[in-house]
Amino acid sequence: MIKRLLQPRWIAMVVLVGLLVASPAYLKDSPYQMAVVTGAFFYAILASSWALLAGIAGQFSFAHMALAGIGAYTAGILGRDLGTTPLQGIIAGTVLAGLVGLVIGILCLRLRAAYLALFTIAFSEILRIWLLTEFQFTEGSNGLMLDKLWEGITGVQEYYVMLGLLLGSMALMYWLASSRFGLFVRSMREDEEAASAMGVNVVRYKVLIFVITSLIVGLAGATFYHQVGIVTPNTMEILQMSLVIAMAVIGGMESLLGAAIGAFFSRVSLEMLREVGVFGFTIELGAWRYAAFGLLLIFTLRFAQNGLLYPIIDRLFMRGARKDTVAKRTLAEEET
Repeated sequence: MIKRLLQPRWIAMVVLVGLLVASPAYLKDSPYQMAVVTGAFFYAILASSWALLAGIAGQFSFAHMALAGIGAYTAGILGRDLGTTPLQGIIAGTVLAGLVGLVIGILCLRLRAAYLALFTIAFSEILRIWLLTEFQFTEGSNGLMLDKLWEGITGVQEYYVMLGLLLGSMALMYWLASSRFGLFVRSMREDEEAASAMGVNVVRYKVLIFVITSLIVGLAGATFYHQVGIVTPNTMEILQMSLVIAMAVIGGMESLLGAAIGAFFSRVSLEMLREVGVFGFTIELGAWRYAAFGLLLIFTLRFAQNGLLYPIIDRLFMRGARKDTVAKRTLAEEET
């Protein structure tokens, strides 16, 4: 047991989590930086859950930001009209996002992946337009105000809430990906006909993985926008969803950890590039920083299809696991 814990991948994981836990000691004097990192955790949840859905299960969806918005708007409307607490609103928003994911899955997941992508694009745009035009219910472009998670919550507490949500969702997704369930969804990604012939209920597992990721995203959206204090229809634009996909691709869309780290550093970098100091001059890049992000994405797609972080993650976290697997297989063969 001790020998296993001393393996490089476990040491690297402990160091990474330790740095995240200790970071508020450095960030507490800068509320802006604290808010940026907290928001980066939100995008890390979105990108890693999208990697589970698209990279591991092979279901390409554009609905993540819409489902996060459903969670946030549900919590906000219930709190405004019915006086529910933020916790009750978050639970309701998570459940509704899961139900919407179930409906989308039942309607689309009997078809090929291209139909899911097209349907979720249309769904996201219709939902955004509805939220924008139904001013009497959603406040339209002004945005819907949400209460804080609890009275007197600080930036450090918000940081730890989102960090805990990220770590919890990552643990759940890794457990799913390494279980029999994960084996089934991987087999569907590789060859649906072969998986079905081997007894896998393809439609059931496709719907299940879509519902699970919808629940995770709805929970993240409802929690995060309670911290922000406002949610607007613009958060559901296809551009925002494209950023989430690009973050996952840059980190490694077949790696949950790679997608999460890629999203974290991408989000932080985009904020840092708003203003750049060069020889004493301050240059405001504005939208141009997205051009640099696009160039990085092009470089990734051309030269590192598995993501820029894949070589590091492979060395620290995967080679040891593969060696253990090979050693067990060799031992089993020797025994037989």
